[in-house]
Amino acid sequence: MFAARILIAEDESIVARDIKTRLIRLGYPQPIICFTGEDAVDQARLAKPDLVLMDIILSRGMMDGIEAAQQIQSFMNVPIIYLTASNDEATLTRAKATKPAGFILKPFETPELRDTIAAVLTKHNL
Repeated sequence: MFAARILIAEDESIVARDIKTRLIRLGYPQPIICFTGEDAVDQARLAKPDLVLMDIILSRGMMDGIEAAQQIQSFMNVPIIYLTASNDEATLTRAKATKPAGFILKPFETPELRDTIAAVLTKHNL
């Protein structure tokens, strides 16, 4: 199994820790957690993750997940999977314009997380 480094950008600390725990149980190395878009951009630049799980709505910082994803994509080729509970059409249209590797709708189960990540990493590494 490819030991992908995963960056989690999620403003809800309980949700972020839950995702981190799930990823560790799935065999991924210690994920990086960011609570703001700004921190996600900085950590992506430093840690060079293999995958980013990006919450679309990041309420703690000045930029949302879509803006953070755009900035990350400007300096590295990394697949981004959006995490969202939003069904707002305008927001989803903005997100789709960044050509994400996938979407996971909240709430989600571990098998959905596992399968989406595996498919995205496989496709990206081909």
